[in-house]
Amino acid sequence: MDNGNDVITKREIENAQTEWGKAICEIGRKYTDGLDYRIVAENMIDSLYAFEIGPVLFKPTNASNRQFRTSRKSALSYFISGDNDYPEDKGFGLQPWIKVRFENVATFIHGNYAVAMGNYFFTNENGRETKVEFTFGYLKDKDGNLRINLHHSSLPYLPAPDPR
Repeated sequence: MDNGNDVITKREIENAQTEWGKAICEIGRKYTDGLDYRIVAENMIDSLYAFEIGPVLFKPTNASNRQFRTSRKSALSYFISGDNDYPEDKGFGLQPWIKVRFENVATFIHGNYAVAMGNYFFTNENGRETKVEFTFGYLKDKDGNLRINLHHSSLPYLPAPDPR
């Protein structure tokens, strides 16, 4: 049975989303400035994802050949590329995003586990915003920090043109 300290709150989810967005932007800043972006990406994965706790179900936006990433190594490749096992990766975090904004459509909280679903918006250095759909699952680690164990994101559905 959960005690009161284990229950996840909406505010904790929002804070975790803010931290995730800041980390993505920081990876791109470091990369653009010629600094050590890899350590930022590693810290993001180690502090925000639950790879050390158990399985992480990660389906990133821009992956089609090896679209499911269940290891720390494969997630790192998605964010910064450079891993020969994942040649399609271009480094999503290397894009110099300047802002990430989450809009939760719904959250489901069950004690120390929560799921949030909605859209997040990535703003590039030219001010252009890209809308992406997401579902993130969160659990608490032994220290009470939220960790992502489910990350699914995709571009919005675009119907094919009517051939008539």
